[in-house]
Amino acid sequence: MQTLVVGAVLLWAARVKLFSRHAEASARRSALTRLVGPSRALPAYRLLGGVELVVGASLLLPPLVALEGYAATALSVGFLGYLVYARRAAPDASCGCLSAASAPVSGRSIARAGVLVLASAVAASSTTGWYDVLAAHPLRGTAVVAASLAVVVSLSPELDHLWLLPLRQAWADVTHPLRGGSGVPLLRSMQQLQQSAVFRRVGALVNSDVREHWDEDDWRMICYAARYQGRAATAVFAVPLSAYTPEAVRVALVDDTTGATLLSLRDTDLLAAQH
Repeated sequence: MQTLVVGAVLLWAARVKLFSRHAEASARRSALTRLVGPSRALPAYRLLGGVELVVGASLLLPPLVALEGYAATALSVGFLGYLVYARRAAPDASCGCLSAASAPVSGRSIARAGVLVLASAVAASSTTGWYDVLAAHPLRGTAVVAASLAVVVSLSPELDHLWLLPLRQAWADVTHPLRGGSGVPLLRSMQQLQQSAVFRRVGALVNSDVREHWDEDDWRMICYAARYQGRAATAVFAVPLSAYTPEAVRVALVDDTTGATLLSLRDTDLLAAQH
């Protein structure tokens, strides 16, 4: 069944590169610009889409040939190497893999490529076509395909707008996040946060709206996505919950990959630095 999964993913990727009206912009935002040069990025992007189309279609169409699985495995290994290169050489470049939406290469993207390598290797070792397996075991076969595709989608940041963002919006509609469990409106905490010297110092590093928040003792923790020295991070602000004291606000920037604290500040640190 992994033959069907890998073939479907490759055909989806080929559609984005060959038939999307945003293909040129996607190629320009990708790391191909750095790898082959701006003038060759679009032809290379289209060529990759053509290879994906041929390999993907050969996996889906009978008869089963082992060479198809080997080609898919080689292509998936190439994807993995490219994404690792892009993460190091052009961390702000977009993946351009499964959608025209701009999404920098992340750990999720690399994990997806690793999953495709494993799935392709399984497909290469298969001795029975997916169509025969599906005919013999329709429920199990469908479940395997659905679960595999769900893993691929969950590891694709460029597809978050199709499922993750609507899910978050639905959760917000149910939980009403503008009011915390303490009864203190989130807006009040945000106003206090924005009045603090700490926020004025690191606010330029923030690149999202509030991602999550929770109350802990006498503090409200408010998290934003941020970027610090070229590294994806989470800015965790601690805001006093029961008093309006912006000078007590503090922040920690936490590396999204390693979990290490990159920066920790409070108003007293800034005052000491000024003196």
